[in-house]
This record gives sequence, C-alpha cells and structure tokens, in this order.
Amino acid sequence: MNKVNITEYLTIDLQKEMWCCSRCNAELISAKEPYYKGCLVYDRPGTEVYGPPIKIAKGQQVSYAPDPRFNHILEFYCPQCGIMVEVQYLPPGHPIPVDIAVDLDGMKKRYLSGDNFSSTPPSPQRGKGKGGI
Repeated sequence: MNKVNITEYLTIDLQKEMWCCSRCNAELISAKEPYYKGCLVYDRPGTEVYGPPIKIAKGQQVSYAPDPRFNHILEFYCPQCGIMVEVQYLPPGHPIPVDIAVDLDGMKKRYLSGDNFSSTPPSPQRGKGKGGI
C-alpha cells in the first residue's frame, strides 16, 4: 500500500509523490505542490448555493447568499470523476490559502521503516486532555 489518506477525498501516493483522488485514483498533481492546483475550480455564485432572495413583506426581501462583492465560493473538483474535494469562501482577489502541507520525507521514512504505519488517521482519544470527559 503506497497511498496514505489525507482527507476524505485526497490521498498521497508516497512512491510517486502525487496527490490522488481517493474515489477514482486519478493523479492530480505532485505532492510538493498544493493539491488544488491539480483540481478543476468553479467560482459558484452564492445564489446557486443559498437560493434566490425570499420575499418577506411587500417590497422587501432577504437573501442568505453572501454578497459577491465581498465573498466568493470556490469549489475544487477532481478533473477525472468530478467529486468535490474542497470548498473555500474567500474575499475577491484573495489568494487561495494552502490548507494542507505534508512532510513527504518524514512520511516516506516512517512508511518505509515499517513503524506500525496506518494509512488511516488515528481516532481521537477522549478524556486524555486537560478537561477530559
């Protein structure tokens, strides 16, 4: 097993050092780059997500969609199977933030050394912190 789960829809192939879609196994881009650069991006209008304005009284309406002058909804999709990988709400002109940075060399070292490496993240430990249950 060369692939390690990073998120629900993203894996990293450690031997090829590639971001991959966990649904269709498509290679997106080098794992040394941000994964979103290998995805299709859709700048979705807020009215498509939240619906059109609602009439509340004569001549009055309310909208739950973010104002497009202040907020853009960016959706990132696998270019092969079309599964949505990520959604980000950003102000217009704001650069897309790098939300995942991995230590490839460290992951490869740990994986290749055979140190009880699991491809799934550990489950949270309840009651182990300061205010434990």
